[in-house]
Amino acid sequence: MNHQLAELHRADTRRSFLTRTSVGLGSAALASLLSPSLLAAPSDGAVGFPHFAPKAKRVIYLFMSGGPSQIDLFDEKPKLAELHGQELPASVRGMQRVTLMTRNQGQFLVAGSQFKFHKHGESGQELCEMLPHIGKIADDIAIIRSMHTDPINHDPAVNFTQTGSGIAGRPTLGSWLSYGLGSENKNLPDFIVLLSGGGGQPVVSRYWSNGFLPSKFQGVQFRSQGDPVLYLSNPPGIDQSTRKSLIDGVNELNRLKHDSLADPEIQARINSFELAYRMQTSVPDLMDISQEPKSVQEQYGAQPGQSSFANNCLLARRLAERGVRFIQLYHRDWDHHADLPNRMRQQCPQTDQASAALVKDLKDRGMLDDTLIIWGGEFGRTTYNQGPLKPGSYGRDHHPRCYSIWLAGGGIKGGITIGKTDDFGYNIVEDGVHVHDLQATILHLMGLDHEKLTYRFQGRDFRLTDISGKIVQKILA
Repeated sequence: MNHQLAELHRADTRRSFLTRTSVGLGSAALASLLSPSLLAAPSDGAVGFPHFAPKAKRVIYLFMSGGPSQIDLFDEKPKLAELHGQELPASVRGMQRVTLMTRNQGQFLVAGSQFKFHKHGESGQELCEMLPHIGKIADDIAIIRSMHTDPINHDPAVNFTQTGSGIAGRPTLGSWLSYGLGSENKNLPDFIVLLSGGGGQPVVSRYWSNGFLPSKFQGVQFRSQGDPVLYLSNPPGIDQSTRKSLIDGVNELNRLKHDSLADPEIQARINSFELAYRMQTSVPDLMDISQEPKSVQEQYGAQPGQSSFANNCLLARRLAERGVRFIQLYHRDWDHHADLPNRMRQQCPQTDQASAALVKDLKDRGMLDDTLIIWGGEFGRTTYNQGPLKPGSYGRDHHPRCYSIWLAGGGIKGGITIGKTDDFGYNIVEDGVHVHDLQATILHLMGLDHEKLTYRFQGRDFRLTDISGKIVQKILA
């Protein structure tokens, strides 16, 4: 028995040695053959440097969860007011899909917007009266009125916007950027998520998932109350030096295991422990927006200590200043299937001022030129009313066929509107922009070729834009 145990130990020792040497030397040799630059320029990211000169260094994505109504915000359709209450012609709807919520309602009555539109700035951008603050930055933003997507329901549509696929499990946009470019701040995550809004569709953690990329590229949610990140504070009886000793001890064990197995997830765990320790000193100061001058807080409409979109916009600027690569703000409550006018009157003031303040604040600080800002949801809303059409009130169902978003900064040409929809706001008639086109454009502005940024998984090279996507040249400065 002792002889057998000794032989097993020798075999395990030989196996461990061969594993370490073959994986280490083989990986290094293969990396040098496939991409010598990876050895010459080590980085936290897979690529580690852009494919070409970038226009933007970072992205702030203001995601309006639920699908804002383009007809009531960015794409005025006077004809709908003329036809209000009449049946939408079947020729306009064509063979397009309709959700289960309106499929059997019998009538598809046109609902004209109750809101007025005004021209803003030297560019004459047309915006809803509910967006007076965004109107003041009209010359800095590019409006796309011809966005379209594939899914017709919320969860797959958000997945599609974030990952390029309606099926969960693929890496999100922020993870792809982290994977491709690495970090600019060793004391903060590359990809940070902030949430606001109390209702509407749920916002789930897979919307900032790393998918099949290594876990170090996953987004990190920061909370507005309590510890910004769970378990960031030391528990009772543990001081900083003790915590450092604990982390060093755990990481030493992890390194021994990593040397034996060469599992990249073990290295990711080591990195996460070390980052968490550094965040203990960097994050509390970062999250304290009371340090900002009163004038800045008022500009955003922010109130320290509360949870709001305004607070998160101000935090986004502070994160951008510290080199965070991708900052995602999710604001809920845009899912207006009923009583849309009244709900818009509640929702727009929560987002209009802070969105505009973020653009203006970055511009005043000389940061807008290299910060890309995106504002929009997962799809748009229908021309026809959902449910009974009442005086002064209507609802709108999901409409992936055409919707509007806006972008600013980071290589975007301000003061322009691209894309055109028909008189009913139901079909695109000029310059359609698919979600994959938007994703390709975002990567391009960050210096990445969307066709070259790939990751091999289960025998296939995956990319954010799947097998399509073209850069939207008209919005580039």
